[in-house]
Amino acid sequence: MTEEESEKNYRSGLPGFLGTIDTFISKVEAVILALGVLLMAINTIANVIARFVLGDSIFFTGEINRILIIMITFAGIGYAARHGRHIRMSAIYDALPVGGRKALMITIATFTSLVMFFLCYYSIIYILDLQSKGRVLPALGFPIWIIYVWVPLGFLITGIQYLLTAIKNLVSRDVYLSTGVVDGYKDTETEV
Repeated sequence: MTEEESEKNYRSGLPGFLGTIDTFISKVEAVILALGVLLMAINTIANVIARFVLGDSIFFTGEINRILIIMITFAGIGYAARHGRHIRMSAIYDALPVGGRKALMITIATFTSLVMFFLCYYSIIYILDLQSKGRVLPALGFPIWIIYVWVPLGFLITGIQYLLTAIKNLVSRDVYLSTGVVDGYKDTETEV
């Protein structure tokens, strides 16, 4: 099974209800990311065609792409955490024995989860502040706070994903980078 097929048919490594939640969130994220990228491409292509054929850009294209970039970015951080695609600086981590790596991964996942929940809380406060000011998008005319709803949602999903990773590491023998990705490196180099 290729990497793309395994991501398409993602099934959580967590048992029971936690696995169901993890799998459901994964499917929602995949739809949001695919739809967001597709809509951004369609919007951009339509704007280019309008500019060259009609001689004038579509006035709201920039705002729609801004909304889609925010949506893709904050849906993508949960996706990256779920598939173990986050940045790792692992010099010390790799030097540790399995027990040390497991303890460090639990600590890292728990701390990162807490940071994500903290950022979720402050992003909600930011959105409430924007809402109280009544600012609107100039071209589309709807309240600007609506486009930032993806921010706390992305932080919340990522926080849950890191928390689930910590739980997975607590209940299993192997060391996991995420609920479905076992720690290790793939040998992708070929000798000449």
